[in-house]
Order: sequence, then structure tokens, then C-alpha cells
Amino acid sequence: MSLKVTVVSDAADAPYEQVRAQIADQARSGELPVGYRLPTVRGLAEQLGLAANTVAKAYRALESDGVIETRGRNGTFIAPAGEAAEREAAAAASAYAQRARRLGLDHASARAAVDEALRATYGS
Repeated sequence: MSLKVTVVSDAADAPYEQVRAQIADQARSGELPVGYRLPTVRGLAEQLGLAANTVAKAYRALESDGVIETRGRNGTFIAPAGEAAEREAAAAASAYAQRARRLGLDHASARAAVDEALRATYGS
């Protein structure tokens, strides 16, 4: 098992987003197991020919999403996916429901807005 990241310079997505998305996809698919140690920011940046700040931005986004966890000098690792992602999704759903209610939307209208957003994001 090893991290496989490629960055396409003329792609529509920014390099940091390409790095973020590929690591997230590999973590969620199990290709990178929980506890897998990622390269250092500097090491991955050198390997990909990117600025260290680009990789650092991707790592910060991944950490914010609960995909990775940094353990100080011990390194950066793939985090257990379910709990952090589910907690964040539940918090976002709760905040949305409260906001929709304050806006005066009824249950059906609030649910329709969520369904539309999910269709736009996931397709189908």
C-alpha cells in the first residue's frame, strides 16, 4: 500500500485540491488504511514538484474534514473516517435545520432544498 498522487498542471482544479481529493478518495476507499503514515509536507511537495504551502493547504483541508490527523512530531496519519465525518455532517444538518426554521420554511420546503443540493452535488 502506498500513496498515489498525481497533479495535472492544466487541470481545472487547483493543485492543492487535486492532492486533497486524491488522498481523501484513497482514504475513503480503504486503499490507504486507518493509521497509514503520510509523507511529510515537504517530502510530498518535493515528490510532486509543488510548493510546500500547496501541500500544507491540502493537508489542512484534509485535517479539517477529519480525513487525516496530525500527531505532532510523530507525523500525519489517515484518521478513522466514520466518526469525525458523521459528527461533522450531523452538526451541519442541525445548523441547516435551525436556519431553515428561522427563515420560515416548512419541513417539506427545507427537505426539498436539501434534496436539490444533494442532487446537484452527487448527481442523479
